[in-house]
Amino acid sequence: MSKETAVYTHGHHESVLRSHTWRTAANSAAYLLGSLKPHMTILDIGCGPGTITADLAQLVPDGRVTGVDQAPGILDQAQATAAERGVTNVEFAVADVHALDYPDDSFDVVHAHQVLQHVGDPVRALREMYRVTRPGGIVAARDGDYSGMVWYPRTPGMDDWLDLYLRVARANGGEPDAGRRLKSWALQAGFTDIASSSSNWCFATAEERAWWSGLWADRTLASAYAERATEGGHATEDQLRAVSEAWREWGQQEDAWFSCLHGEILCRKPV
Repeated sequence: MSKETAVYTHGHHESVLRSHTWRTAANSAAYLLGSLKPHMTILDIGCGPGTITADLAQLVPDGRVTGVDQAPGILDQAQATAAERGVTNVEFAVADVHALDYPDDSFDVVHAHQVLQHVGDPVRALREMYRVTRPGGIVAARDGDYSGMVWYPRTPGMDDWLDLYLRVARANGGEPDAGRRLKSWALQAGFTDIASSSSNWCFATAEERAWWSGLWADRTLASAYAERATEGGHATEDQLRAVSEAWREWGQQEDAWFSCLHGEILCRKPV
């Protein structure tokens, strides 16, 4: 079975985890929540620091959630997140979505948030998610779509940020415009019962602007993304500093507004 070939663009620098730990089931998986039942077993792919995973576990008190990630180090933080909340019906393990170490028909729900944009073979990943889902169960995926993100005002340098990010992510083997492709990938994977939707994050208040612009300004200079941008020849350190400053300048504008588009799919496995 194929293994992961893409390189995760962001890494787990503090500026990255600042956004990952903000994520909840409510703000990142609302399209799935109406399908959950208390007894369900859930596999959460690419769980990261475990905030969504712990939320899902609390929503299935008679079931169990397994959070998996390819990066072993982040699972310690996921364990700590669950322990701090007193969530006991959850466990964590290292896994590659292209080759999951679980038998066929193991879970009622297999969920992935912001994962398929970063993997080398998203169609293969969806097939593997489908394999471990029980008949009648659900494969759920939500991914951002960077070219579908919009902001105001058009501060100089922000377009440079988007162009740079698209180039770095694709050079790493991913597809940053994944949201618009989810339905297509699901069809290629052989799914027949697909419900497609979209939703967005919006950052517009002074606090939201400061948080969103600050984490991207820091990420542009200090994360694995910054290293891959320079080492891959996509940008110089001076260019990264200019992009980082563009984020800070945008965040200081009173009328600044940013919307992140996400595509979503709920795929039911036939009984």
